[in-house]
Amino acid sequence: MKGNRWQRTGYGVGGLLALAVLFLGVVMLSNASLRGARLDLTQNKLYTLTPGTRQVLAELKEPVNLYYYFSRDAAAKQSPLIMPYATRVREFLEEIAARSGGKVRLRVIDPQAFSEDEDRAAEFGLQPLQAGGGESLYFGLAGTNSTDGRSAIPSFQADREEFLEYDIAKLIHELGTPKKPVIGLMSSLSMQGQFDPMSGRMSEPWPIVAQIQQLFTVRPVTSDVDHIDTDVDVLMLVHPKQLPTKTLYAIDQFVMRGGKMLLFVDPNAGADTSGQDPSNPLAGAMANHSSNLEPLLSAWGVSYDAGKVIGDLELGLEVRASMQAPPTRHIGILGLHHANMNQKDVVTTSLEVINMATSGALSARPGAKTTLEPLLLSSTSAAPLPAERFNALSDPSALRDGFKPSGTRYTLAARLTGPVESAYPQGAPQDQKPAAGPPVAHLTKAVSPANVVIIADTDLLMDYMWVQTRELFGQKIAQAFANNGDFIANILDNLSGSSALISIRGRASFSRPFERVEALRRQADDRLRAKAMELQSELQQTEAKLTELQGKRNDQASLMLSPEQEQEVKRFTAEKARARKELRETQRGLNVDIDRLNSRLKVINIAIAPLVVAVVGGVVLSLRRRRKSRGSTQTRLSSAEPSST
Repeated sequence: MKGNRWQRTGYGVGGLLALAVLFLGVVMLSNASLRGARLDLTQNKLYTLTPGTRQVLAELKEPVNLYYYFSRDAAAKQSPLIMPYATRVREFLEEIAARSGGKVRLRVIDPQAFSEDEDRAAEFGLQPLQAGGGESLYFGLAGTNSTDGRSAIPSFQADREEFLEYDIAKLIHELGTPKKPVIGLMSSLSMQGQFDPMSGRMSEPWPIVAQIQQLFTVRPVTSDVDHIDTDVDVLMLVHPKQLPTKTLYAIDQFVMRGGKMLLFVDPNAGADTSGQDPSNPLAGAMANHSSNLEPLLSAWGVSYDAGKVIGDLELGLEVRASMQAPPTRHIGILGLHHANMNQKDVVTTSLEVINMATSGALSARPGAKTTLEPLLLSSTSAAPLPAERFNALSDPSALRDGFKPSGTRYTLAARLTGPVESAYPQGAPQDQKPAAGPPVAHLTKAVSPANVVIIADTDLLMDYMWVQTRELFGQKIAQAFANNGDFIANILDNLSGSSALISIRGRASFSRPFERVEALRRQADDRLRAKAMELQSELQQTEAKLTELQGKRNDQASLMLSPEQEQEVKRFTAEKARARKELRETQRGLNVDIDRLNSRLKVINIAIAPLVVAVVGGVVLSLRRRRKSRGSTQTRLSSAEPSST
């Protein structure tokens, strides 16, 4: 028996050693065979690259170097709250590098104070966050390509967390295609300057044009062209008014070929000088200053009424009709805020204020195959007004006469996507002459899903709506007070990217609050606030009663309290003590539900999970013993049978 016990013990120890060796072997084998394999178990697939990002990586022709700068020590000491987000950024960059096939080379750098790494971060244009003690905290990304091209994200901002993938993919795309995008500008307004007969010189371009020229290659396109050059990345079409048919057809075919377009239409353009007559000033004010793009918009599934202007009681800004007149609200000049912008679109998510004037409304036509996604919206205190009411308007307050809000939020700017069909299904117009150059086949449908941004206002481009120009030391400096310029730059930047880059939209946030805990905390706060208001009401009532009793004293000069007053004071003191006690109990009970939920989670994590493992292990052990017992029984039965002779 003793020998059998030592033998069984030896088998047990040997089995454990065999299991340990087997475990190590499985780990080593998995490390070798599953190297590079990654599994994203987050609910919103935060670390899974979208098809657009994968296409951006696949289109890289040469390697791109990324340098992720994060001052870990400074962040841990002074800003520990950004540590989880910094970890997410690093892990996402590692995912991009792993999926790039060696085309993206990532280097993680922790720049120390007064080091070469810190100097190089500054050369890249990264912006340090000043942590406590004057120590710089770098949290940004820089990139280079083989042609010494550079691009950077100066600092990762928490409010752009949903667009982390887009920002990084955009940086990689810029390094992979270093050429400046070409913007074709076609406008019936004098945006690029015009001859001033008073000074005998050309006037300066609008500040919006100057800003665009710093970021893109701007190419003027006349309004009588019969084709749009194929190297134009984005067509910026402003106030298309009375365009010839050949130009409309050229624009239509440009979009059918997959061209991107930023379109501005307006029911009453303030910069439209048509109809002006020096001998009759009223003629220009009463002229038609609207624009449209028919029949293209209708064919693309967009409804737009060039005779209606959106008025808004809530968003209307105050203006002065003259220097002597007091400010009055103009319901046709709107100041849009963050709540009136699409927070899920990359071109509007970071903007705060956009000013518009006499803008129209856009909507999807019934049965449209395309999708019209709003970018800018009015409030519910809005309604359409006839555009004629704004002609020669001297008193803006007159617009409110008879104005009744419809309760509808009108779309002032939108992104048009999806399959579009040509407005000329039968081909080029009969009087259309063949365009110069090689013949181009007519397209009845777009070769790829359209991406067109439509803004029903041109006045937001004008200086007075968003920028103030000052002269300093002989130089003109433009100072923006609204985000109109940023809005246009964001749109052109987005449209000029590849189709893969445009398809990348906002992702879910990395930070996931404990919704149940937050709900309990809000309920507790509501109870506390109600109790505090009750206490305050009781205190005010008691003090009023004391004041009333003091006024009824027989001897006004006496400082002694009457027996009735003393009794009332005692009752007040008791009520005050009771109310304060209840308030303290309410405060102590604020976290009771939260603590109870926390205790449940601890029980689940600490007790139930191991218990489940133990139960599963017990079941497995029981099954093994049962099979072993069944095998022993069969062996004994076999031994007990008489052997055949």
